[in-house]
Amino acid sequence: MVGYYYGCGSVFLRQIFLAVMVELSQEIKHLSKTLYEDVVAYRRHLHQNPELSFQEYETSVYIKKQLQLLGIPCEEVAVTGVVGVIEGKKQGLHKTIVLRADIDALPIKEENETTFVSQTEGVMHACGHDFHTANLLGVARILQQLTYAFSGKVLLLFQPAEERVPGGAKAVIASGILEKLGGTVSAVLGLHVSPRLDTGQIGLCAGRFMASADEFYLKINGSGGHAAEPNRAVDPIMVAAQLLTTLQQVVSRKANPLMPSVLTFGKIIGNGAANVIPDYVWLEGTFRTMDEAWREQALKYVEEIVDSTVKVLGATAELEIKHGYPMLINDIPLSRYFKTLMINHFGTAHFEDVPQWMAAEDFAYYSHKYPSVFFLVGIKNEQQRTQYGLHNAKFDLDEQAFLTSMQATTVACINFLEELNG
Repeated sequence: MVGYYYGCGSVFLRQIFLAVMVELSQEIKHLSKTLYEDVVAYRRHLHQNPELSFQEYETSVYIKKQLQLLGIPCEEVAVTGVVGVIEGKKQGLHKTIVLRADIDALPIKEENETTFVSQTEGVMHACGHDFHTANLLGVARILQQLTYAFSGKVLLLFQPAEERVPGGAKAVIASGILEKLGGTVSAVLGLHVSPRLDTGQIGLCAGRFMASADEFYLKINGSGGHAAEPNRAVDPIMVAAQLLTTLQQVVSRKANPLMPSVLTFGKIIGNGAANVIPDYVWLEGTFRTMDEAWREQALKYVEEIVDSTVKVLGATAELEIKHGYPMLINDIPLSRYFKTLMINHFGTAHFEDVPQWMAAEDFAYYSHKYPSVFFLVGIKNEQQRTQYGLHNAKFDLDEQAFLTSMQATTVACINFLEELNG
């Protein structure tokens, strides 16, 4: 059989394939509903026991325990990460697909009042990674019952440290474990909850989807003094003000207007007083864009502008640029196929072509190495609760979204394998 992604076989074979897929979709819907309560329990356990990036030791133990209960072999990666392996029993070419979920939490004190509020002081799953992890455990259980329906391997990647540069994805790729367990990786599939989409919706942006993200840490050294005698000082606050204005020209005058670019400084400390000019000012900021060549050039412009502006005003600067994640690229042919699958399974009303998003994700590293699709799952139900944004201390989600996420992930996984192995 030659499938949708790589071509079309005979009409008769295609009709048989579609009939089988329709029946399989119904089975996936049934299994997701059967497992729903268990998956909610996974999520609530994880939510109560969050761990920060590179510290997800108990989370890792919990994941391995659940996989072992399912009889799914697994190995550790990047210290706290876990990779499980499910092998299809159908005849085929045995391609490999990776399903990725991130497992870390954020340094945020939770302000919700649920029965499963975080039990770890100052740490919270405020970005939905508890949902992502629980979803993948649910998908693992569904796939375990459907191994007759696909050939090839599915690698269940529970990845640590998405929230903290350099990110866990980089370590996973460098370890070589995906190739070790699965050979050549044909596709990587990941998801993220979206508080902007209603529960039951799937969102996707083909091609460039999420931005690169680099961080600036800048100290401007002046010479403090009395506010009444600025001529006897080098005022780092005024230098910082001039510099912030000048740096915006990187976006407004250097960038191609058609290329999304964001330069934002979110922290500035000039610890003087009403009558005191401080010795230094501290600034922190970020630069984001959707083009790797422009990203490199923009960072050079920032360095040049900082050096020249500070120097001409008589101050000095200490600039650190912390390079973050690259932009995330959704493979266009796979994205088109994914969209077709979602519309066939859920209906047109439940799929949305979403715009580019200037947030960053270390899933981007996979997208630069393998054909990848990173999609959004709606979690907003305003009738149930006020929906707060990601990284908010009151962030929560509609757990009914698990029915959508489990089905979407499983449908895409099996169909991708069948097309690739067909």
